[in-house]
Amino acid sequence: MTDGELAAFVAELRRRVEDRVQAEPELMARDAFVTLIGEHLIDDGALDDLDTCYLFMPWQSRRIEVAGYDITGDGTILHLVTADYGLDAEPLKRERLTQLVRRAGAFAEFCRSGLHEQLERSSPPYDMVEHIHGAWPQLQMIKILVFTDGKSGLRRAEEATVAGLPTLVNVWDVSRLQKLISSGAHQEDILIDVAEMGYEVHCLESPEQADGYRCLMAMLPGKLLADLYDEHHSRLLQRNVRAYLQARGKVNKGIAETLKEQPGRFLAYNNGVSATARAADLERTSGGLVLRTLTELQIVNGGQTTASLHHAARKGIDLAQVMVPAKITLIPDDRLDSMVPEISRYANSQNAVTPADFEGNSRFHVGLERWSRTTWVPSLGVDVEQTRWYYERVRGQYDVEKNRFTTTATRRKFDRENPVRQRFGKTDAAKYEYAYSLRPEVVCQGAEKCFRTWTSDEGLAEREAPDDVYFRHLVAKAIVFRQVRSIIQKQNFGGYLGQTAAHSVSLIVHTLGGLDLDRLWREQTLPEAIVSAVPDVAKAVRRVLTSPPSGGNVTEWAKKTACWDRVRAIGWAPPANVLVG
Repeated sequence: MTDGELAAFVAELRRRVEDRVQAEPELMARDAFVTLIGEHLIDDGALDDLDTCYLFMPWQSRRIEVAGYDITGDGTILHLVTADYGLDAEPLKRERLTQLVRRAGAFAEFCRSGLHEQLERSSPPYDMVEHIHGAWPQLQMIKILVFTDGKSGLRRAEEATVAGLPTLVNVWDVSRLQKLISSGAHQEDILIDVAEMGYEVHCLESPEQADGYRCLMAMLPGKLLADLYDEHHSRLLQRNVRAYLQARGKVNKGIAETLKEQPGRFLAYNNGVSATARAADLERTSGGLVLRTLTELQIVNGGQTTASLHHAARKGIDLAQVMVPAKITLIPDDRLDSMVPEISRYANSQNAVTPADFEGNSRFHVGLERWSRTTWVPSLGVDVEQTRWYYERVRGQYDVEKNRFTTTATRRKFDRENPVRQRFGKTDAAKYEYAYSLRPEVVCQGAEKCFRTWTSDEGLAEREAPDDVYFRHLVAKAIVFRQVRSIIQKQNFGGYLGQTAAHSVSLIVHTLGGLDLDRLWREQTLPEAIVSAVPDVAKAVRRVLTSPPSGGNVTEWAKKTACWDRVRAIGWAPPANVLVG
């Protein structure tokens, strides 16, 4: 990457952060940066989700600092995010990196000690610390992620122990972020050095096929797969398989029993794994063909096997006798995007992964994208230029399309016709639908979980493309959610903005029996009567949210149906002459 390319990326990254701050004036640039990078790592598979929450405070003779966290779906790995934003590609000094990691480690110890009572009870940091403390007995590892727009020569640190748990440090500096985000790239390559990990894997190689791909057949040590999953977690799984596992649980009881009772028969009993890779380094020896390295390994079938091997290793089960049959398809770069999803689809066609688990290029999402490019917002005035609501089917699509224009004039025209404030993605759409459909507890589960629920409940992978009416109504729901959220944000209640907004939207829709979505689309704004009522509605909702049973966790309480039941029981008298559906 040249200095010019790096400078251009830093400027683009700063613009994206500033766009978010402009859309949400109360948002700190650091938090906008953390959320932005977190979204890309969620897409990449490095994170299941991310709750952006900043805490900095002295504790004992140290200081604790953290910018966000996530606990994996199986409850075994705690991700702690810390950040240094504003370096603009200047070096992140090793002393500063060490400081960030130590403060995150001190935060982990703070959580283990259960000292959340030292924090303000009705605050997001309190919920964060309480949540981590409650999950601590199941945790098996900590991963500290350092996000920075500075340069760092360190990518990963050696495993250490923090708060009694093995801990890995992963640095996402500006160079790694550029590879992750730019040019629509979704995933940073995984380079697996099989030989360096201490394994000798023999394989058979097929001749190159007509489409330019080759296949390797190998016997992989079970411990190798467990080690790979330990380091890369769900990032190792092709996204369709990842979504399936996250939705249905990861450890197969039959596999677990075989590993424990009859590990020597695992090869006979298990169907093995099917995987893809971009490249492989092979060495011909007197003993045959030996696999040395794999680039961009993705497991497309056998994700449950891999996760179960990792789970068994964590439980102390000896995997020395376990071998796993594997077919690895080597695909040239120009065919990766088209072949990998199809291999995944066909590899999973004879087991429990159904077509409903594949959402990447479904007719539904492609249809939404098409309507968003051809549907113009009604004219709002003689001198007001018409715009579109831009549906980002793939993260980064907006910027990729904008960057296709080579002149300042054409880029500005794109900005005017597709303003950033009217850009939304798949997880946003799920949030708008569920808040309007009186399911705020699902919205409060987090972006990725809400999206998975929407995909599963609505059968989106098999659903036909929507019509233009559906698209306009979806935009109307987006207007409701965003405007209600913006009004609440200006009240400076402090904390739980997302939860308050979701439950407030549902309460308004529930009380009114729906809104006139066609009129909302035409006018592109809420009626003044509802705008005026939102602050009082939000206050009432927030009283319910911050009063969980038995003094429990507010964030977890907001995710429960019982919370929504209590919210909708609020006696709110709606104003007259509102947009009723």
